[in-house]
This record gives sequence, structure tokens and C-alpha cells, in this order.
Amino acid sequence: MVFDTNVLVYSVHEQSEFYQPCFRRLQEARTGRTPAFLTWNICYEFLRVTTHPQVLPNHWSIAEGRNFIAGLLESPGFDLLLPTPNHLSELYRVTTELPDIRGNRIHDMHTAVLMREHGISQICTLDSDFRRFPFVEIIDPLQYTEPE
Repeated sequence: MVFDTNVLVYSVHEQSEFYQPCFRRLQEARTGRTPAFLTWNICYEFLRVTTHPQVLPNHWSIAEGRNFIAGLLESPGFDLLLPTPNHLSELYRVTTELPDIRGNRIHDMHTAVLMREHGISQICTLDSDFRRFPFVEIIDPLQYTEPE
């Protein structure tokens, strides 16, 4: 499962109403019980949001954001999705199936293309825009229940 930017941000923003469920979901993913993934775009979007003083009143330094990302990627549960030699053909496939994708949805499309390329169907997100990709299943972190 891929973890989207918004889940990462809420998992560190303790004043958010979404903090607890996102934090718990992310902590569970770090254990390695099930594979979890990030993309570089998601990492950089996380840095953009968490270091921006007009977005987060208690914004982080770039070092704090970088260290958070490094901590996730060093945990047993997380890995990074990178383009493969099939990336361009998957991009053609997705843009042929969904020719109206444009503007702000390009970053979501990049994540969706990487997911399809690697055979990953689930994304943990609060972003309903991923519904436009029929091959992506949204996992709502607010519906999370602790494993037994």
C-alpha cells in the first residue's frame, strides 16, 4: 500500500482532528507486517507542506522533515517506488484510459502510474481524487482498526 502525502502530514500534525488515526495507521505500517511504499513526489510534497509556515503554524525545519522521511524509509515496513523501464508505457496506458487528466491531478497520476507499474492497487489517503483511477483502491485511514 502506498501512503499519500496527506496521511504523512496528518500523522505529524498533532493539532489535526485526523492526527490519531493517521498516526496509528502509519505506525502500524512501519512494523513491516504488510509492505508500505512512498514515492519521491510524495516525500517532496510532505516536505513542502510541513516546512511551510503559512500551511502549518508549527512548521518543521527542512532537517526535521528530511529526518522523518529517512526514518520511514529506514523502517522495516517502507520502501520507495521508483520508475522502471516500463514507466513510459504505463504513462501512455493511463493517459489513454483517462485523457482528461491535467493540472493539479498530474502528481496523483504519477503516483497512480507508479502503483500500476509495480502491481500495487491500494493507497492510504484522504484524497478522493484517486477515485478517478479505476485500478486504485482508496484505503481511508479514518476507518483504521488496530490489528489483533
